[in-house]
Order: sequence, then structure tokens, then C-alpha cells
Amino acid sequence: MNYFVSSLTELLARFIVLFTAITVHEYAHGWAAYKMGDPTAKYAGRLSLNPMSHLDPVGALCMLLFRFGWAKPVPINPMYFRDRKRDSAIVAAAGPLANIALAFVSTILFALYYVYIYLNFQNFVTRFVYTLFMQLAVVNISFAVFNLIPFPPLDGSKILGAFLSYENYGKLLQYERFGFPVLILLSLTGILGRILSLFINPLFSLWLASLNGLVSIFM
Repeated sequence: MNYFVSSLTELLARFIVLFTAITVHEYAHGWAAYKMGDPTAKYAGRLSLNPMSHLDPVGALCMLLFRFGWAKPVPINPMYFRDRKRDSAIVAAAGPLANIALAFVSTILFALYYVYIYLNFQNFVTRFVYTLFMQLAVVNISFAVFNLIPFPPLDGSKILGAFLSYENYGKLLQYERFGFPVLILLSLTGILGRILSLFINPLFSLWLASLNGLVSIFM
């Protein structure tokens, strides 16, 4: 029974965290595009922190079950940009940067919560919030790293495009429609997870060391 409750609690926390990470990520794309002169996301109702505005039901289910999924992409029209490559890269970078910022804030809150509340009060609610803060930091770090992979249609490919010639940038965009099925295949075969672990594991070690340092400061 305890195992069931623990699993259900972890699933609920993951559900909340994934929706938060996706919402912040997609909102940041839309906000950056709007600041670059593109009102498409605003007119589509995507400049919102309401998770339902960004939810893709199948993508959300896949994230919960397989830890790989997707949200509804924020509509962007690069024709509004002054410099298509540069501004597209800025808009693309906004999503992962928002996740990194959320992970940073979550880590500080996690350390404060652990020292001043969790160590003094042990019950179902405090354990749930503990899990929530921990996953909020971990998932946002993972989400940022994944989206920074320079492989279309991920954000990293748009950032890479800023450093390519217009000819090569155009060729890169041609492969966007093939990239998503390839990512799903790599995920199902476990190859994607092994590639991500090369980058995420060192970052998690750094995150854990930073968390321990914060806890030491607050205690």
C-alpha cells in the first residue's frame, strides 16, 4: 500500500512538473517571438501560462509514460523578423533558457524548503512537496538539455542555424519534417537516452553539488 501511494505521489508530481516545464518553455518561445515583432503566437492565444493552451494530449501521455513527448509548438512566422536566422535563434533559445531559469529558482526553493520545513515536519504533504521541488529542478534541466540538441526540429537546430550560411540554413530546415520520427525511433531504442546521459549526468552531479552547498549555507 505504501509503495502504491508513493508511486501515485511521484506520478502526480511528475504530471504537475511536466505541465509546468512545457508551459514555461512554450510561453517563452511565444513571448520572445512577440518581442521580435511576430504577433502570431499572441493572436493564436499562446501567450498564456495556462497549460491547456500548450497541451498536446498524445505528447503529454508519452511524457508521463516514456519520459519523452511533446507540446503543441507555438506558431512562429519568421517573416516578421528583421534577421530571420538571428531572431529565430533568439526565439529558439528562449525556451531552454526559461527552463534553466526555472530549474535555478526551484533549486533555491528546494534547499530552503528542505532545511526549514522538510527536516522539521515529516508527513505526506511535506514529502509530496519535497518530490515536487526535486522533480521541478531535475525535469527542467533535462528538458533544457534535450531541446538544445542541434537536431531538427529541436531548438538547438535553430540556434545552430544562426551560425550557418543561408544556403546551409535552408538545407537544415528541409530536414525538420524527418527529424521528429527519427527522435521517436531513437527514444524507443534507448539510443537517445544514452546520448542525453552523456550531457545530463555531469549536469546532475553539478546540480547535486550546488544543492548540497545551498543546504549547507542555509543550515
